[in-house]
Amino acid sequence: MGMIHPSAVIEDGAVIGDGCQIGPFCVIGADVVLGLRVELKSHVVVTGDTHIGDETIVFPFSVIGEIPQDLKFGGEKTRLRIGKRNRIREHVTMNTGTAGGGAQTRVGDDGLFMAGCHIAHDAQIGDRVIVVNSSAVAGHCIIEDDVIIGGLCGIHQWVRVGQGAIIGALSMVTNDVVPHGLVMGPRGKLDGLNLIGLKRKGVARTDITALRAAFQMLKDGEGTFHDRAARLADESDSAYVQQMVAFIMGDTDRNFLTPS
Repeated sequence: MGMIHPSAVIEDGAVIGDGCQIGPFCVIGADVVLGLRVELKSHVVVTGDTHIGDETIVFPFSVIGEIPQDLKFGGEKTRLRIGKRNRIREHVTMNTGTAGGGAQTRVGDDGLFMAGCHIAHDAQIGDRVIVVNSSAVAGHCIIEDDVIIGGLCGIHQWVRVGQGAIIGALSMVTNDVVPHGLVMGPRGKLDGLNLIGLKRKGVARTDITALRAAFQMLKDGEGTFHDRAARLADESDSAYVQQMVAFIMGDTDRNFLTPS
């Protein structure tokens, strides 16, 4: 059974799913849809055309679904879609999209967004993503599944971070990060593979060995970075290596962080 605190303000038109818990001094806009058993702790603002999936918990002083921090935004109708079972901690901000970026910001399922982090307009965030305290994901970024972004990081607009990558704390990431990459440094450099993450996922030793060989080829092989990736497509049958190759050969507006 749900509970709505009498001090909460819920505008006409908002859809509140069964079992929701709405704490003191929350404000919910007219175009908001909350799924089943969503919990807003207290002092949470959810506004705009925003949907929050089942069993997501939002902690105090978060602002979810406000307009983009983009001077080109002209008040057009845009959206924010948040998946299921996310944990959105204190002072988190997530903005709706822009017309020039597809009009939708999307957050997947089972994420952890720690205190003070920011998800900007038109960002596409995968499942099981962790964004640590006070980090910012800029507009139009693509953060694939199982990525960890350390504390006090900045991800530059239009950057793609591939599945399973890990970004060390205090890193500024200005170029694309290959799947399962390990990025460290104030101006982030590709420093290796996220071996701990791969082992925690139970990835087979043969695939980890293949990824390590692929990384060495990308680092020391002949030709350009893309030439080396293209050769890997023919030389390895590991699904993880092929995922990395597809990521490198895919469309992007940025260069890549390359092995240091």
